[in-house]
Amino acid sequence: MPILDSNTLEFFSHSPQQTKRAGIRIGALIRPGDVLCLEGDLGSGKTTLVHGIAQGWGTADLVTSPTYVIVNEYLHPSGIKLFHLDAYRLQGDFDAEILDIDLLLQRGPLIIEWAERIKKILPPEYLWINMRWMGAEQRHLTFIPTGSRYEHMTNKLRQLLFGAI
Repeated sequence: MPILDSNTLEFFSHSPQQTKRAGIRIGALIRPGDVLCLEGDLGSGKTTLVHGIAQGWGTADLVTSPTYVIVNEYLHPSGIKLFHLDAYRLQGDFDAEILDIDLLLQRGPLIIEWAERIKKILPPEYLWINMRWMGAEQRHLTFIPTGSRYEHMTNKLRQLLFGAI
């Protein structure tokens, strides 16, 4: 495993509830225009993390995997929407371009599961979250910020997860 730089955050979750709580903390930090990219195999906890992010962001909507509908929308009480995109079934960058990610980002934050499948069309700055299955309930999450907004977000998340460091 490579040595992580000072902006990268590593987190080990020991239960689905802990993964969801980490997501709640992330959700409290996001705002319209933010892009969270989730990468991980089936069963790595991506949708569990999204449940927490949506809850921390403030929606009361039911969070489900958008595998077949491609994009789910969750409404914040203020009227802003959180977009949850699943790129698993997209057949490449062209399919993703049709979704008009730039328009979604004007209307709210965007979470992308299987983001590695559409990496070529992502905006230049985002928070990449790599998730790995470690055991029945353990997950390894690596937060890799690209851009100053996401470096700040990762530092704040580090404080929320681990206290003052």
